[in-house]
Parts: sequence; C-alpha cells; structure tokens
Amino acid sequence: MIINNNFKLAENAVLTVEDSLSCVFQERSNQVYQKLGNILNIFKDEKISTSHFNQSSGSGHDDISREKIDEVFARLFLAEKAAVRMQFVSGTHAISSVLFGILRPGDSMLSITGQPYDTLEEVIGIRGGGKGSLKDFGVKYRQINICELVDSYKEKILDVFRENSYKLVFIQKSCGYSWRKSLTNDQIEKICTLIHTINPNCICFVDNCYGELVEDTEPISRGANIIAGSLIKNLGGTIVPTGGYVAGDDELVEMACSRLTSPGIGSSAGINFGLGRLILQGLFLAPQIVQESLKGADMVAAVFKNLGFKVLPEPATYRSDLIQSVRLNNSYLVQKVCQSFQNSSPVDSFLNVVPSPMNGYDSKLLMAGGTFIEGSTSEFSADAPLREPYNIFVQGGSHIAHIKIALIQLLFELLEENLITKDSLISF
Repeated sequence: MIINNNFKLAENAVLTVEDSLSCVFQERSNQVYQKLGNILNIFKDEKISTSHFNQSSGSGHDDISREKIDEVFARLFLAEKAAVRMQFVSGTHAISSVLFGILRPGDSMLSITGQPYDTLEEVIGIRGGGKGSLKDFGVKYRQINICELVDSYKEKILDVFRENSYKLVFIQKSCGYSWRKSLTNDQIEKICTLIHTINPNCICFVDNCYGELVEDTEPISRGANIIAGSLIKNLGGTIVPTGGYVAGDDELVEMACSRLTSPGIGSSAGINFGLGRLILQGLFLAPQIVQESLKGADMVAAVFKNLGFKVLPEPATYRSDLIQSVRLNNSYLVQKVCQSFQNSSPVDSFLNVVPSPMNGYDSKLLMAGGTFIEGSTSEFSADAPLREPYNIFVQGGSHIAHIKIALIQLLFELLEENLITKDSLISF
C-alpha cells in the first residue's frame, strides 16, 4: 500500500494540533457532565415519559407533549415561559415573531450590537421594502455597535437613550457575519443591567442562536427579558429536523406566540407532528454535541492560525458560541476550503459548492453543508458571504473525529495545489 507523503504530513499536522489542545479538550468534556446533569434532573423532575412522545392532530389544544416540552425548556433557561414550536421555520422566524409580537407602530427599537445578521435586515427594513417589514409598519430603528467601544459603551448607551425612548433593545450574542467577538453572558448581564437602570420597562431581547449550552448560564438568568433561537442549531442535538423556540417573561412569550399563531390562540395550540421524542432526545444529546463542536472550533482555529491566517476567537480561549471565523483574504481560497469541507461531508459530498443567492441574504453565499438536516449548523458546516475581506465561518460538528478528517483532507488538498508549503505543516 502506497502512502501519500503529503497526506501523512497533513495528518501529522492535525494530530499535533489535537495534542496541543488536550488540556482544553478535557476542560470542555468536564462541562458536558455538569450540563447533562442539569438536563437529566429537569427530565426527572418533570417526569418525562413515553406519553410525551405521542402525536396529536388538528390545532393541538391540550397537547401534553407540546406543553411538557415548553415546561422543560422554560426550566432549562430559568424563564417564566417557553414556547418550542415546529412551526418556526428558522431562528430568524422565531426572532421575527418576537419583534412583530412586541413592537407596535411608533415604537423604537435599538440594536446595540451593530448591523444584525443578514436575514434580519429585511425583517427590520434596513434592506428591501414593501414586504411588511417593521419599517413598513412604522417601527423606528437605530443601531450602534458597542462591541467596538471598549471603555465608553456605557456613555454611548446613555447618549442614545437621552435622544429617544426605546421600547426594545436587540442584542445579538453571536458575531454573525461580522468580525467581532461574540458576546459573553457576563457582558450581556452588564448591558441588561445598564438598560434596566436607565429604563426598567425597556425590553432586552437576545438573539441566542449558536450560544445555547456553551456557557454555564443563559441570558435570561443574566437579565434578558426574552430570547429566541433555532432547533437546528445547538439545542436540537443534530436530530431535530426543524423548529425554534422563544423563552422569557410570560407576557412577552405569549405576545410572540400570538404573532406566530393569532391573538386569542397564542401559545395554546400547535402540534409538534409527533417529533416530541426527537425534541427531548435532541436536548439530552445537546451538551455532548455542543462540546464536540467547541473542540472542533478550537482545532479549526489552531490549524488556520498555524498557517498564518487571522482567526477569531483564538484557539484555546474562552468561547461564548460555536462560530469560528477565519479571514482568508482570497475568494478562491474561500471556495477551496468550502469545497473541501463539502467533499468530507457524509451527505452530498459529490456536489460542487458555488456562490449562490439565497433568500434573506444581500451577498452571494458559499455554503458547505453536507448535513443530514438541511441547513443544520450543529452539524459540521462552513459558510461565507462572497465579499471582502473574504471571511469564512465554520461551526458545528457531531464528533471531533469528523472534523479531524475534514481538516486533514483540506491540508492535503492545499498541499497538492501548492497553496501551502510542506514547511508550514512541519512547523506545526
């Protein structure tokens, strides 16, 4: 059997990175024990049984599966109320339901983490028009980016509140497609405390996508009034096929659900299409999946940093979400990395990754996601808006072995095309 020397170099480089991160990996594994213990206690206290896997039909009034799942998620987030619904088609849909459920014509909304994720731009009315955005309905919007203000963010927030009275402050925990550190729950607590000191009635709303179960706490316990997210990200454990959630103050969750269904029905209806078992099992698996994803993010960061690229966060540093950003500075390299990851996917590995328009996004996107669930970012995937400075965003991974395989294959292909040198790998 002939062993390709370039493949062996790539394999040794990735294994060297893995060895260098062993202490961090052990710490992450210890966190699984704590988080899973909490979820297990919630399941036991709530007396989860096979009856909560049953399927209802029609409107789903008095659906014991839906009601019990809502109670489990409310306890997980330490929230007054939660609504977990298969009718949410994405995290963006859940976030949109919160915004439209709470805000009224003439109200003002402030985003304090700068430009929101691309798919929210048309929801707010920053881009597009005439399709029923918040702007179309007379909701005023302003954004500032406190992430760029190290010492003066308090003064900036005070200044904007002197100019206007905001009903809702939007906080995007994750970096999205920007080059900034994702917020920690410690930072979110400081922001919420400051906002509520200025105006106790102001609603602090956190987009919690990619952040669930990464830290020891969740935003509700740190002062947020309401949060929202997707079930094909962290909490679905890679097995929930669709859906999202909202959690927080009872009244606010009900307002969001009234937007999802209708006033008068709110959260009291909606079937889960017999997916109760997958939702609960996905949550039970989620701590392990999240920690595998975090290990993978550390490995991706270390590999690309060793190759000389800028990465955010740095390997082996504190993380508050799953996303690993890499600045490649080259459109061809972005396509090459995405294609290589696609080739290492368990599903659709044979497809070509090409820049394509996608609903809700301003730029053409490259998306490597040969996942069992379409669009699942709790499975190993990478995507990049095809625009300068050509950053790529890697997330997910059901087990570290898959990510190692993908990284070894990527380095091998880069060597074969002379896009990196052998010396660069030997120096790992």
